[in-house]
Amino acid sequence: MQSSSGGLLKDLFTLALLIVLVVLPLRAFVISPFVVDGESMHPTFENLDYLIIDELSYRFTSPHRGDVIVFRYPLNPSIFYIKRIIGLPGETVSINRGVVSIQETNGESITLSEPYIATDDATYSKEVTLGAGEYFVLGDNRPNSSDSRVWGALPRKDIVGHVLLRLLPLSRIGFYPGTYRYSVSATTSPQMQ
Repeated sequence: MQSSSGGLLKDLFTLALLIVLVVLPLRAFVISPFVVDGESMHPTFENLDYLIIDELSYRFTSPHRGDVIVFRYPLNPSIFYIKRIIGLPGETVSINRGVVSIQETNGESITLSEPYIATDDATYSKEVTLGAGEYFVLGDNRPNSSDSRVWGALPRKDIVGHVLLRLLPLSRIGFYPGTYRYSVSATTSPQMQ
C-alpha cells in the first residue's frame, strides 16, 4: 500500500508534467490572453474585456476583412493593439467624410456598411493603396482610435492573431465576438456573426 505523501508527490509530478507538455506550448504557440485597454473598439469591446486570442489560424490562412485582430503596434512593438481589418493587401482604401470604400484587387469597388461602429468620424478623408502583406485597420470607435488613418498600414508580420473568445464580462461571453463577414455585395446585405 502506497503512502498518502507518495501519492501526492506523484500527482504533483503528473500535474507539473502536463503543464510543461501541454499548457505551456498551447500558451506559447496557439492561444494567448489579452485584456482590452481603452475605448477604441467600443461598443464591440469595452475597457477590461478579457479575451483569448487565436495565434495559430493565421499561420495557415490569411486574415479576412472584418476580423478583429490583436497586433504589435508598428511604431513600438512592445505595445499591443486591437482593431478591425478593413483593407487587404493590394487594395485601395478610401475614406470620404467617414464613409469607407474599397477598390478590391479584382477592380470591383465596394462601399462598406459598418453597423459595428460607435460613431462616424465624418470629418475624416483619406486614400491609401496597400502593398503586399499590408492591412488597413480601424477601431470601431473612430473618433477615439489610433489606427491606420494615423500611423499607416499594418504589416502582416505584426499580426499576433484574431479574437477567438471573450471570457469576461460573463454577460457577454462568446466565440468570435465582433467578427463581421461582408457578403459579396457589402452595400446590400452584410452579415454579422
